[in-house]
Order: sequence, then structure tokens, then C-alpha cells
Amino acid sequence: MTALWDGMVGTNYAVGASLNVAATLMLVAAGFTVAHRAGLVNVGGEGQICAGGIAATAVGTTLTGAPAAVTLPAVLAAAAAAGGAWAGIAAWLRVRRGTSEIITTLLLNFVGAALVLLVVHEPALLRQPVTSSETLPQSAPLTPAARLPLLGLERSPATVAVWLALGVAVAVAILLRRSVTGVRLDAVGRNADAAARLGLPVDRLRLLSLSAAGALSGLAGGLLVGTAPFVLAEGFSSGFGFSGLVVGLLARGSMTAVAAVSLLLGFLVSGGINLQLAAGVPASTVSVVESLLIVLIAGAAFWTTRPRAPKPAPPPPVPAGPESVPAGAA
Repeated sequence: MTALWDGMVGTNYAVGASLNVAATLMLVAAGFTVAHRAGLVNVGGEGQICAGGIAATAVGTTLTGAPAAVTLPAVLAAAAAAGGAWAGIAAWLRVRRGTSEIITTLLLNFVGAALVLLVVHEPALLRQPVTSSETLPQSAPLTPAARLPLLGLERSPATVAVWLALGVAVAVAILLRRSVTGVRLDAVGRNADAAARLGLPVDRLRLLSLSAAGALSGLAGGLLVGTAPFVLAEGFSSGFGFSGLVVGLLARGSMTAVAAVSLLLGFLVSGGINLQLAAGVPASTVSVVESLLIVLIAGAAFWTTRPRAPKPAPPPPVPAGPESVPAGAA
């Protein structure tokens, strides 16, 4: 228990690492919420993270002379554009061919992971120059101008990613709750046929919502690459796409819940890593604990939101008839 606590909040480094993980999960879950509002399920966060990481690395390792004010926005914009385009493949198949977005986004995860393997192993693409047999199959480090600034906490790897993710969460909440686009997405998600009869562009809204979900997941990939060690390597996404999917499902459309659950799982993931290192606990045990926590959160959400059965109304009073008059009262 001590190792778990130390890995979560025991040091400034642990807190910073947890915040970075939470920021990634928050972006993926926010994108899932946008697509889900339109009745779509984005299971492709992992592949979209891979696409965003590749694009961010390609830009961040080539813009060598530009200042940070130009390089960093270009890196993040490239990551978001790549993630949006990656999800746009599944969105186009959904609106034009009627193919289930669940299947296509899931299959694109494997393609995205394979592309990461390709670009980090192929010297003609993004692999760092091979100087010896011990050179790792990974990209060259991003230029200093392409790296995310730190928050300034002492001995902490926390970056501005957490503020960026919170800003995105607020913007998504406003979009879904306070804008015309949010109302239209909700109408499409509730009944696409009725929305089409009302004149709403159902296909366009679905295409844009799933592409926006991919853009946010791609942005998460850019944040992962822009954080130490600032390289693209195989397995860099660490399953954040699927964890963000779980966060989105648990949040049930509430961006406040997205932020809260992302922070909770972010600290739990960091604590679990320290638990494996310090106490020698197997990774499977940590996964079981995380799964149990998710089940408990889901059960609590179901219990608090399920409709209550109305209490039965009391029976009406029986009026006094002639037979209820006492015998000696006549």
C-alpha cells in the first residue's frame, strides 16, 4: 500500500507523471464523448494516438530553425490533423457505406500500431541514425522548440498538457451543452431518422463528430511525443486509447466526470507502475485492481442514476355507509 501511495502522490515526480497520464486520458475521453453524442462509438483511440504521434514526430524533428512559438503549435496541429484524418477513414465508411464504426476504428488500431513499428525501424523514415548495434529502434529526439514546457514544479515532469486538456474539456462541455451544434449532435444521436426529417445534415454531423474525436486522440499522441523522453518508440501509446475509452464510458457524457475519472485513473496508473517496481507486484495484479475500481465506479454510477419506482398511492378512505352506523344510534 505504501508503494502504491508513493507512486501516486509520494513525490513531486509521481504527481507530475500522474498529471501527464491524466491529460492524455482526458483528451481521448473528451473525443469519445463528442462522437458518442452523435450516436457513434469511437474504439480507435489507440490508432489515432499512433497517427498523431507519427505526425508530431515528423514535424518536431524537421523544424529545426523555427522558434517555439511556431514549432510547438505546428507539432500539435499536425498531431490533431493526423488523428482526425485517421478517424475520418472510419467516418467516411460509416456515412457512405454503412460500415460499423466500431469495427473499422478497432481494426485501424492495429494498422496504426504497425505504422509506428515501420517508421521507427526504417532508417529512411523516422528512425534515429544508427551509430552502433545498440542504437534503439526509435525516432530522433524532438527539437527543444517542439517540446512541451514544464509546469515549473520542482523535480516534476508535469507539463502544460494538463492545462491544455482541461481547456479542451471545458470547450467540449460548452460545445455540447450550450451550442446549436451540440443540440444537433444530440438530436442525431437520439434518432437519426427524425433528425433527417427535420432537415439536419446527419451524415455531415456524424463525419465531423467522429473526425473531431480522432483529432483529440491525435492531439493526445502529440502530447505523449512532446513529453520526456521526446521520442517516438514502439508501444509509446501504452494502451491510453482503450483507457480513455473506459473513462468516456464511465463519465456518461459529463465532462466534469471525464476530468475527475481521468485524474483518478492517471494517479492509479502511476501508482501501479511504482507498485511493480518497488514491491515486485506483477502487472496482472495491478490490472486486476484497476479493473475492480472501474467496476465499482460503473456500479455506483448505475445505482445513483437508475430510476426509482414510485411509491404506491395510499388507498382512498372508505365512506361511511348505513351498515357502519352503530346499532343503538337509530
